[in-house]
Amino acid sequence: MPRIASRLLAAASLAVAAGAATAQDAQINVICSVQAEWCNMIQTVYARTTGVKVNMSLKGSGEALAQLIAERANPKTDVWFGGTGDPHLQAAEQGLTLEYKSPSLPQLHAWAQQQAQQSGYRTVGIYSGPLGFGYNPELLAKKKLPVPRSWADLLKPEYKNEIQVANPASSGTAYTMVATLVQLMGEDKAFEYMKALHRNIQTYTRSGTGPIKAVARGEASVSISFVHDGPGEKLQGFPVETITPGEGTGAEIGSMSIIKGARNLEAARKFYDWALTASAQEMGAAARQFQLPSNKSAKVDPNVPDFKKIRFINYDYAKYGASAERRRLIAKWEKEVNSLPR
Repeated sequence: MPRIASRLLAAASLAVAAGAATAQDAQINVICSVQAEWCNMIQTVYARTTGVKVNMSLKGSGEALAQLIAERANPKTDVWFGGTGDPHLQAAEQGLTLEYKSPSLPQLHAWAQQQAQQSGYRTVGIYSGPLGFGYNPELLAKKKLPVPRSWADLLKPEYKNEIQVANPASSGTAYTMVATLVQLMGEDKAFEYMKALHRNIQTYTRSGTGPIKAVARGEASVSISFVHDGPGEKLQGFPVETITPGEGTGAEIGSMSIIKGARNLEAARKFYDWALTASAQEMGAAARQFQLPSNKSAKVDPNVPDFKKIRFINYDYAKYGASAERRRLIAKWEKEVNSLPR
């Protein structure tokens, strides 16, 4: 595919120009929390342009955090790439990640630099993407269902068993939904809303990307998802569209962190610096992932959601990225929402 090839060449040129990792940096262990195609492209391009072997494991951000906590005494990971920022902030708070100020920081958007500052430079923003709904227009037409345009619409009885969303205990996407609703409505009303929504949920998936993939394949009519996950499915020929709720929504700041106790620390820093460059970040769109890159110089693909047309809440990343708040809200969701019959 010419477009992907050009992105790879750009990234390769950048790596050579920036000074590729030396032969002694033989390998790096990365947990990757973006979609598989992007992870695989990073793995291949970085290895080919630097000679460093990338041992890549794919995990959702909730699962990644759980692994880092479990391995605290003997870390097997050097870098955690991608996934919602809240778990990265929690990892920073728990001392699981290392402070590092990349020379690339001044090249980043203010929201990405703020993520770094809030964490004591133990994580950094690498992309952003808004939360919204995916829907299958063919399925909605067949079932004579309207396109949901608001959070309130999802409670309508005609959507019973038509909606998928991930489980917030394992998915950063779903935790972003919980935190967004709490900030948008107030906690009491948000939990009343999620209890009512529960009646219309077909299933809670493990992964945040699972619901929109199910919608694209006609297994569900509507998903609560990051809307940047829709265009990639559409480009593969699946009938899927996205929309953001009229009342307002939150956005993730996908992040990257170096793990405390990293066995390949110098290689980890070099990978981190590379991943913040414009050319490296453009690989997201080359892999059909359409988040907004954090590097101000990165080309923005036309499929990236237009942030100027979306009504955003003033999402408090510091508060809802704190471990205690995440644990509390997830425990409350499990007790008050997930335990209910449907």
